[in-house]
Amino acid sequence: MSELLQPAATLEEKQPIYKVESNCLISKNADVTVAFRLGLPEIFTRSQQDYASMQAHFSKGVRLFPNHTVLHKLDAFVEDKYAPGFEPDSTMLSHAYQQYFHERPYLHHYCYLFITKTASSRDNWNSLQTLLSRARIVPKEMMSEETLSEFFTAVGQFVRVLTDSGITVTQLSDDEICGTESTSGLLKKYLSLDFRDHAPTVDIDFTEGLKVGAKSCCCFSLGHLDDLPAALHTDTKYGPLSKDNSPFYVGFAAPLALLLPVNHIYNQYIFLDDHKKTLKSFEKKRDNLNALSLYSRQNAINKEFYDQYLNEAHSFNKLSVRAHANVLAWTENPHEEKALRETVGAALTSLNCAARQNTVDIGALFWAGIPGNAGDFPSEETFYTFEDAATCLWSTETNYRDSSSPFGIKLSDRLSGKPVHVDLSDEPMKKGLIKNRNKFVLGPSGSGKSFFTNGMVRQYHEQGAHVLLVDTGNSYKGLCELKGGVYFTYEEAKPISFNPFFVVGKPDVEKRQSLHTLILTLWKFADEKVTQSESVSISNAIAQYYQLLETDLSIEASFNTFYEFLQGPYRDHLETVKVREKDFDLQNFLYVLSPYYRGGEYDYLLNSQKQLNLTQESFIVFELDNIKDHPILFPVVTLIIMDTFLQKMRQLNGVRKMILIEEAWKALATANMAEYIKYLFKTVRKFFGEAIVVTQEIDDIITNPIVKDTIINNAHCKILLDMNDFLSRFDDIQRMLSLSDKEKNLVLSINRNNRPGPKYNEVFISLGGRISKVYGVEVSKEEYVTYTTEQTEKMPLFAKVESGMTMEEAIQVYAEELRQAS
Repeated sequence: MSELLQPAATLEEKQPIYKVESNCLISKNADVTVAFRLGLPEIFTRSQQDYASMQAHFSKGVRLFPNHTVLHKLDAFVEDKYAPGFEPDSTMLSHAYQQYFHERPYLHHYCYLFITKTASSRDNWNSLQTLLSRARIVPKEMMSEETLSEFFTAVGQFVRVLTDSGITVTQLSDDEICGTESTSGLLKKYLSLDFRDHAPTVDIDFTEGLKVGAKSCCCFSLGHLDDLPAALHTDTKYGPLSKDNSPFYVGFAAPLALLLPVNHIYNQYIFLDDHKKTLKSFEKKRDNLNALSLYSRQNAINKEFYDQYLNEAHSFNKLSVRAHANVLAWTENPHEEKALRETVGAALTSLNCAARQNTVDIGALFWAGIPGNAGDFPSEETFYTFEDAATCLWSTETNYRDSSSPFGIKLSDRLSGKPVHVDLSDEPMKKGLIKNRNKFVLGPSGSGKSFFTNGMVRQYHEQGAHVLLVDTGNSYKGLCELKGGVYFTYEEAKPISFNPFFVVGKPDVEKRQSLHTLILTLWKFADEKVTQSESVSISNAIAQYYQLLETDLSIEASFNTFYEFLQGPYRDHLETVKVREKDFDLQNFLYVLSPYYRGGEYDYLLNSQKQLNLTQESFIVFELDNIKDHPILFPVVTLIIMDTFLQKMRQLNGVRKMILIEEAWKALATANMAEYIKYLFKTVRKFFGEAIVVTQEIDDIITNPIVKDTIINNAHCKILLDMNDFLSRFDDIQRMLSLSDKEKNLVLSINRNNRPGPKYNEVFISLGGRISKVYGVEVSKEEYVTYTTEQTEKMPLFAKVESGMTMEEAIQVYAEELRQAS
């Protein structure tokens, strides 16, 4: 190791890569390497079966390669900070959200796989023979075209195997490896331990361990069988999210990868030597130990180990390989070096591995980790095992990924709290994960439903969606006022009021049919028969009324003028065509409808002075809490809700539409409304829309046939919040919602191990049962005061509005007060 003790050497002198061409790295040992970027599955989304399946694919892929091949998987985890993109036209709440998460720390994961075909056998290659230690580098002859062709064929097959396992594989180009004038290449990034696009050039110091620039490094390696536990598995139970009735699993190597909260690289190596030659050497060693077993019990024990290994290799056709794994961690703060070593050592101990810090060979291990230089790895740091056991040491997970769709909502990564862009509507439809955009939301009181739905509704609306909300409990009043929406509610001093007769232009067939249904509802009981002649008479009245409005522009559309039309012109028309009283009793009709006419008990209901075109209003809230049991008002309001959304569905072509029905759906699920609910959930997809139902009562989803047969079956996105209140009956929920055991464990892990710091809730989202994840729902103070349903927290906000502030000003002032108080 005399070369290591020299005061200095240039990187050009020691650089192990001879050239990069045709997207391959060629080392000065004449090794050829193909480099890939891997996209792993997201953490906290896999089951035991998923991990076993992935490991089986890895094992199958390793067996494809010829002798003298090295697979080097490099996972770099680098501390980073969230950098939001502040849009110049973003709304106040959107800006507050981005500002709140500005510089939120997280581990950025970079995953690479290097597949190297060595020009010769390296099973006895040690640290004294590496390119870092040799004074002179003698170029080797290149491999034959036949050997390279066999290798590249195996690489292509391996890529297909990885793709089949759910991993995305992208081959790195020459520019990505070497860099360009404007960006750093992977080689420079590794040598500086900085994986950003603009990595600096730094000095590397091997005199006392390893120091890369200002980064002091430590290395813990798994290079001997004594370093490993008695058995390697594909997964390990993750204690913080597990309970006896709902175990939760992560990949076996996850504690050394994404769950290790420090700057580090996790290197995993598999070396494929000559399998037959290896077994033959083991047979010889076994025979020698057998001959010496009489002289030492240890010889007899070792002989049994060789027997067991050879028997397994032959009986199960397993491939003998050499393997190694190491964790290279670093810090720029000298005071953190001890804590860094302790953290890495604890992670290894949690897997029942020996926490062996490698101080002697850290330089050789770092140098062998250079992309394309795995053939230079010292053999004394490897151990023999089978390919299936070696691949158990591979990391299999990454952070939550942003959706590639431009449309979506912001939720939080479960591990770090970093914002994640999630599309629950368009992208899943395009990928075939769901067949409609409808959603079913279940969560007990206090589980955070309103915060989730408020955030979803706001973001949908800000991206151009028309939103219609049916609520009980004033959950959306603040958001509605902020958005300049229309808020319908009933108060004694300010009763609810509409004008369903107001239309822009001529009423279409559906509008006339809607008015027809409304008038029949006002006139007849739900179980009262309507004759053909009565139905025709009402249809004629509506048609002639709108003809009158076209000719006499002084008449304003309302129930009052419609009633007056019935008393005058339409009465004359009936007498002219000689309609008999038994066919249509106009007097009875006018009498029953008189409470809704001027001076009647409900004259306010259908005669609003605001000529609102609800079809064009993009944010509408119907607050039904005070009238949900009213025999007169509730049926009328529900029909107007029906009419409003149907008009939006039919008229707003190309515009996204959402109807969200909170607990009020129970009142809507009457005999009169059942058919509408069924129609809505089955057809809204065709009109670029989605229907969302929110409930907090478990009996509602189990006993109500409309929910069970229509809503759940036609809501392919299922959203559940904290189910702790429903644990004793969760089996019923699981069966009713057709949740898999993996999804059950995900749901029951909600809020089980929330991060310290700002309070937040978690939410489970399943897209057609194909993709299921738990996200964090964390918001800024501005969003909090807008969404909160706590009366004591809402009162100060609306008091500020009543004092003369705009809603936006009141939200900002109130949020700042809360920040100052915390």
